[in-house]
Formats: sequence, structure tokens, C-alpha cells
Amino acid sequence: MLQSTLPDDHAQALLIGRLWVPETGPVLVALRGDQVLDLSGLAPTCSALLDLPQVHQRVREWMASGQAQPLARISDALANSDETRRQADLPWFMAPCDLQAVKAAGVTFVASMLERVIEEQARGDASRAEAVRQAVVAVIGDNLRSVKPGSPESARLKEVLLAQGMWSQYLEVGIGPDAEIFTKAQPMSAVGTGALVGLHPGSQWNNPEPEIVLAVNARGEVVGATLGNDVNLRDFEGRSALLLGKAKDNNASCAIGPFIRLFDDHFGIDDVRQCDLSLNVQGPEGFVMHGSSSLSQISRDPLDLVQQAMGPCHQYPDGMVLFLGTMFAPTQDRHGPGQGFTHVVGDRVTVSTPQLGALVNQVTTSDLAPAWSYGVGALMRDLGRRGLLA
Repeated sequence: MLQSTLPDDHAQALLIGRLWVPETGPVLVALRGDQVLDLSGLAPTCSALLDLPQVHQRVREWMASGQAQPLARISDALANSDETRRQADLPWFMAPCDLQAVKAAGVTFVASMLERVIEEQARGDASRAEAVRQAVVAVIGDNLRSVKPGSPESARLKEVLLAQGMWSQYLEVGIGPDAEIFTKAQPMSAVGTGALVGLHPGSQWNNPEPEIVLAVNARGEVVGATLGNDVNLRDFEGRSALLLGKAKDNNASCAIGPFIRLFDDHFGIDDVRQCDLSLNVQGPEGFVMHGSSSLSQISRDPLDLVQQAMGPCHQYPDGMVLFLGTMFAPTQDRHGPGQGFTHVVGDRVTVSTPQLGALVNQVTTSDLAPAWSYGVGALMRDLGRRGLLA
């Protein structure tokens, strides 16, 4: 698990995360060699750390000073991060963010935009999806990549589609001037690599959404990136866009990790723009699905999405993590012709890219996943007990 979880160039990557330490609670950490190093003396939370000026330099200096004490071996903590066989008296990795708002941008790729239109037209019924797909593509086409959101060309396209009765709320945010930015989950509720991810038990049509997640500090500066799985309920949202909250924010439905890679001389926003994401789903019955998503095909630049999420009209004093959206919308039949893809309990989902490593989770239902019980209040009590609050 060690080599597949870490970035290919992990020897030069500056990786930070959070480690659950029994009898202590969450501890801010960095990785070096085969060791997990304590960063608590530099900052008590991930949110506070990312607010430090030149954070990558500060972390490297702290580790070089000898003040970052080892807490565990990386391989041991990763092995114990598997929630299906975790030993409660040993450390494990958590989602690397903590107090940050968990935001997401939707409909940022043409492929997924068309699938959202199909969900809407099918009213969340997976059995109707293929017929609706053919009808939608016949009118809209399957190649809108050349249309720049908010451009005069996109406005003219809107007029044509309105005249044909094919305009959609998803096309509005996909090619209109305003991006879709929504709250994916509450601060502290995201799960990390190895954890169980949850589907609402009432959902019959759902899928993983492999995404790059930007780490943004309180000043709106993008200082790092990680991976995310924006677990999605296609039937709930397809029935009504007003069910977006129920489709997106359920217990264990947001996975982030394994680590935040800080921007430095070896990795930055231009590398994010060129990331190719891979998705692998292995089902308990032997089903296998592979998919990919290339950030180079995103319709809005990542920094534009950050500016639309956070700025003069909307601040996040603890920073935010921002899912950038996905072009992956699975149509591979799993349960019969025309039924497309949906999860089953026991699916093993891996989201990976060479420069950020791999995020691995197993699917269950939200009511059976461990309940979210450790929130901001519990964190503040533990930090206070450790003497880390000013």
C-alpha cells in the first residue's frame, strides 16, 4: 500500500496530513523518508498551517531543525488506515484538512455536464438514461469543448437551445458566466484514505467522482492540492436539483487525501492543470471499471473557480478545500443492458495520479459507516489539553 499511496516522486514531494494518535487525537504531520513527523509545534491545525506565509519553506525549516519528532512509520500508519481491519490502539491517517470549508465546483467538464443534463431529463431513473442520452446528444451534440463559459458564443448557444426547448440548469452553470460552487460537506466531516465511504441507503443510481482538490488558505491563496472522491447520488439529484444537499452531503460521503502536497519548486498550479486522474472500481462480485479524467480538459481554469468561490463577496476565515469537478461520468453497464453503472456495497474505489498518490476507500451505506462524532468542539478540547491553543 505504501508505494501505491505516495506520489511517484515522493522523495521530493512536501506532504502534510493528519494522524489520529490514540489518547491524543488528531495531530498535524509531515512525511519524510519512512517517518511521520509531528508539526504541532509549528501550527496546531492544518488550517493554521496553510495560513503561514511561505508555508512550504516554514515546513521544510521546521523539519530540518529537528523539532519535528517522529510519531510512526508511514507504512504502519497507512496499513492501519484500512478501516475494515483497523486496530484502535494504533495511529492511522485521517483526511488531511480540518477546519476548512469543504466546497466543490460542479459541471466543469463537458462530459459530466452532458450526464447531468441526462440525469435531469431522465428524472433520476437509470433505466431511461441511454434513451435520453441519445436524444440529448442529437440536439446538443457531444462536443462543446470549444465553448468558453461566459463567452458571447456560449450566450448565442443558449439562445438556440432555449428556442429548441433544451436549455438546462446544468448548461447554465456549465457554459454560462457563473460557476456552480456548493458546500460538499461540513468542516471535519471528510474521511481519509482507507476509510469507508457512504452512500445514502435510499439511492439506487450513484457513482464515484474522482477529483483534484485544491487547498486554499484564508487569503484565497492556493497553497497545495490533494485528491478527492465526491461521492454522488445520480438519482436524488436527477429527481430535483433542490435535493443536491441530500445527494452530496451524507455521513462518510466525502473522501479527501491521502495527503496535501504543498506547492513548491517541484509542484505547483501548472502541474495541477496537467494532472491526469485515474479511477479504478473493483466490485466484490468481480466487476472492474477503469476511468480517467484529465484536468487539461476542464472548461474553467482552477484559479477562476477559486476566485468564484472565495473573494470580496464570500470569505472563509479558516480557508477552504475546493473540489474542481470531474469529467468522469460512468456509463458502463453493470446490472444489465442500458442500466449503466451504480455502486454496490463492498466496492473498492481508487482515485490516483502520479504526483498526488492514491486515495483508496471501500463503499458502504451512510447509515452503516462509522458515525461522525469528532467535530470542532472535540478538536478544540484536545488542542487545549495539549497546550496548543494561544
